[in-house]
Amino acid sequence: MSVLERWQDEVLAIFRIVIGFLFATHGLSSLFGVLGAEGRQVEAFAWPGWWAAVIQLVGGFAVMIGLGTRVAALLCSGSMAYAYFIVHQPDGLFPIENGGEKAALFAFAFLLIAFLGAGTWAIEDGLKRTERERQRATA
Repeated sequence: MSVLERWQDEVLAIFRIVIGFLFATHGLSSLFGVLGAEGRQVEAFAWPGWWAAVIQLVGGFAVMIGLGTRVAALLCSGSMAYAYFIVHQPDGLFPIENGGEKAALFAFAFLLIAFLGAGTWAIEDGLKRTERERQRATA
């Protein structure tokens, strides 16, 4: 077993945590005008900006802690695909032209997480382990 394979679950977990954290902070800054976005917060309930920011904050946090990871990651991926094609794509064909690099990267990062799952160090992993132990104890 190579070193890369040996640490695969842990690296996936770190990837999930970092991507979720970055996405959640993006939503936090958009919703509350914090973290360097003072005066640039989105108007409450405005379509699509406010709703995207809510998905970013809640979905990013859920992915970060590993709770409902696959569903949250799929929702986050879809919201970034929407952002890329509706907001950025009209300004140019390639992400470097239209400013959609972050949207494209987040869309594919969350799609990867949706397919691979949470990995280790996830709340849902701990819940599954606890349920298995409970079933073994009653059997």
